[in-house]
Amino acid sequence: MRVIDLRSDTVTKPTSAMLKAMAAAEVGDDVYAEDPTVNRLQDMLAEMTGLEAGLFMPSGSMSNQVALAVHTQRGQEVIAPEGAHIYEYEPGSMAVISGLMPRLVPTVLGVPEAKDIRVAIHRSVHQAPAGLIVVENTHNKAGGTVVPLARCQEISGLAKEEGLPLHLDGARAFNAATVLGVEISDLCAPFDSVSICLSKGLAAPVGSVLLGSKDFIRQAHRYRKLLGGGMRQAGVIAAAGIVALQTMTERLAEDHARARALAETLATLPNISLDLTAVQSNMVYFQVNEAPALAERLAARGVKCNALGPKSIRLVTHYQISDEDVQMALRVITEELELIPA
Repeated sequence: MRVIDLRSDTVTKPTSAMLKAMAAAEVGDDVYAEDPTVNRLQDMLAEMTGLEAGLFMPSGSMSNQVALAVHTQRGQEVIAPEGAHIYEYEPGSMAVISGLMPRLVPTVLGVPEAKDIRVAIHRSVHQAPAGLIVVENTHNKAGGTVVPLARCQEISGLAKEEGLPLHLDGARAFNAATVLGVEISDLCAPFDSVSICLSKGLAAPVGSVLLGSKDFIRQAHRYRKLLGGGMRQAGVIAAAGIVALQTMTERLAEDHARARALAETLATLPNISLDLTAVQSNMVYFQVNEAPALAERLAARGVKCNALGPKSIRLVTHYQISDEDVQMALRVITEELELIPA
């Protein structure tokens, strides 16, 4: 039975070109900054984003948490959009590692308003002071939705006015740039630091890169080591990241088109609710009764997806999902939806 894995774009496997590059990678000790392949990856993404320097990390969560630690002081608040990954899916890390508290602001489809961020900035001696503003683009929990560049620039202006650093959780920043039709450097320009994952839609097997000023990255080195992220001959995995940047960014629009095809058909089916305005990149969320049970039945028939609650299912397209897979998944989902009481 063919398995169509729509749980996440993290399930992607490295391409043959990545595996060849990994096998041939020139390596050194990255803790001493002596791995030439890691250094090439860091410099390559720094040049692409327009930021001064980069630092290779094992994961996006570590990359985000290192950024928070460098930017802030203990006892401060991190202002973030509701549903932010740093709050929902990095289990209490900001509190445990850096002594920080989240201050969440409301959003529409994951897009925060500058006025709401302004209200969330506290200066009173009776409240924890703001230390950092975070934007997530694309916004995972909102359904892969995109924060417009103009809104990022507006928030950046507010951050400068308030003297606060601004961090981009850009786990899927290349997806966002693709949707907006802009260069990745334009997307990153409003931010003081950026975290970009290589292991999602770009399909590298592991790793993220934290980007910022040279001084910021110098400080980030210490926190990466503190958190156990000081890898040695890491060029073996960095090589796959280089190939990902060279070969995978331009094809993300294919994933978005397949997600749209899934969503437009699903929206016509009975027993579910789906907001097509939220389908902007490679994710499709829909509401349905008994979501976990439906996900189990779909998996038994070779269509894997994630139930994110009692009534919510997420489908994520990626390079290993073909047009044929989309049609097969739709057929199986349609048949299983017919078994759900209205």
